[in-house]
Amino acid sequence: MHYKNFSFAVLALLILAGCKKATPDTVATTPLVTPPAPVVVSADVIKDSVALLSKDIYLWNTQIPSTFNPRSYDDPDKVMQAIRQYSIEPGFAQAVDRYSFAVKKTEWDNLSTGMSSVQTTLSENGDFGMTVFFKAQGDLRVRLAEPNSPAGLAGIHRGWRITKINSSTDITTGNSDFIVANIYNAATANVTFQKPDGSSVSIDLNQAHYLTKPVYLDSVYSINNRKVGYLVFNSFLGKVDQLYSDLDRVFSRFAAGGVQDVIVDLRYNGGGYVSVQEKLANYLANTAANGGIMMKEVYNTENTANNETTTFHKTGTLNLSRIYFIVGKATASASELLINNLKPYMDVKLVGGTTYGKPVGFFPIPVGEWYIFPVSFRSFNKNGEGNYFSGMTVNSSVADGLDKDWGDLTETSLASAIKNISTGAFRPSTEEYIAPAEVTAGNEVLERPFLKLTIGSAHP
Repeated sequence: MHYKNFSFAVLALLILAGCKKATPDTVATTPLVTPPAPVVVSADVIKDSVALLSKDIYLWNTQIPSTFNPRSYDDPDKVMQAIRQYSIEPGFAQAVDRYSFAVKKTEWDNLSTGMSSVQTTLSENGDFGMTVFFKAQGDLRVRLAEPNSPAGLAGIHRGWRITKINSSTDITTGNSDFIVANIYNAATANVTFQKPDGSSVSIDLNQAHYLTKPVYLDSVYSINNRKVGYLVFNSFLGKVDQLYSDLDRVFSRFAAGGVQDVIVDLRYNGGGYVSVQEKLANYLANTAANGGIMMKEVYNTENTANNETTTFHKTGTLNLSRIYFIVGKATASASELLINNLKPYMDVKLVGGTTYGKPVGFFPIPVGEWYIFPVSFRSFNKNGEGNYFSGMTVNSSVADGLDKDWGDLTETSLASAIKNISTGAFRPSTEEYIAPAEVTAGNEVLERPFLKLTIGSAHP
């Protein structure tokens, strides 16, 4: 990144304060040189630096007023949230930035490497590894249980119904804040589940760190003499080497199995690294896309030197003419970027619900013990399409089959994609799913703690 506008000594001080020297193998008993006193930077100076950096790299930097006072906010994250109000975009009545944030470096390091957290509010203590959603009023279901997490190790599966949390049986949309506090933010919880066979079990859960599994499930189905590959991909974050190895295994399996159609399930994928998106896009793209424009990243007028165009480099032997994505309100950022980048080259079909809407990205900028993430670039595909701040609409609106486990061919979203592959038709528009208002409101509360991320690389 070019900090060309910042010759301020305080910025150098903050960057140096965040660096650590490697510990030598052998240390003398008596120091030969008296070490310097630790650099102490006040909270106000850090907040000032956050604002100065934002006025350079923020996508809407010219709209931040000179009167903006970062010291009136509690911490860098609150400063990031405050600048969101200045993201006025033509064609939109309200500020479009819902994304800029800041986080302590230690917390970000855990999340970005896939070491605990299913992209919930960041916690140094980890979490249960379980996310939940309402299927209907009073019907709260496990939507995801990470295999290596406390929930996964306890044998909890997607589709289990939650009937009690600690001592409360008030499992309603009106009690969503309680559910967030006790499922996502609590150190411990006792949760009672009803399994698909009707039996009940109570399980004690404790926060922990664990390694997430972004490539959650891959299957090959035979449908009316067609081979269909199904991939549940839950995050573009994680240990990148492992992610790439898993994707290579999946697409080698699809190719060996003679897969003719692919369904990628992104319904809970809140995004992550642009580089991982590129990797997956190159597997999914057809041969006609090879060498063509994948995307353009565009920065503000003071940082045009960072603008970048990425091209497709086709990977693997799959040559698909169409592709299906299962999506919803939790589908965001790098997930939407993947969909948008493939649209000029393939027949892209979306099943589920309207996506989140994040056609912009950022990268971590170190400030003391914090990383700040001001929105810094917007993305467009080959045809110049982007600006989907209101989300991407679907070809077939269907309910999230929260009562079924992953890969169940009767799960409503997966079944809808399979039906189109088999018959060429989705369900009639008169039968399209519209969630009840109270369920939508409750699920919005349950979704609120989740991060939506398109993370580029810092430009040196």
